[in-house]
Amino acid sequence: MTLMETLRYKISSKTFLGKTSALVGVVGSGNLEIFIKPGGSPDICEVVVKTSARGFGETWQAVLTSFAGQNAIGGTEIQINDLGATPAVVTLRLAQAFATPESTRGAK
Repeated sequence: MTLMETLRYKISSKTFLGKTSALVGVVGSGNLEIFIKPGGSPDICEVVVKTSARGFGETWQAVLTSFAGQNAIGGTEIQINDLGATPAVVTLRLAQAFATPESTRGAK
């Protein structure tokens, strides 16, 4: 049985102006799923990561902070369920989540 690690982050970012509801990806070996929904603070993105790859909190923080610096994701909450995805896959899935028709891009 694999114990999941839960990581929580609050990341500053420009405000996302699109409709914030999306689900992308699938939980499977080397992959992850991402849910996004509206958050409480317009310039903060709250992220909860549940991952089977324990001990990678600093890597997760670096990937999420980098993505938030390049994309407007403030005002959202993100739930990530991970089974060992690489940073490149994480970035790809985040980009997909914020580019879905349900979450049209925008920044304030």
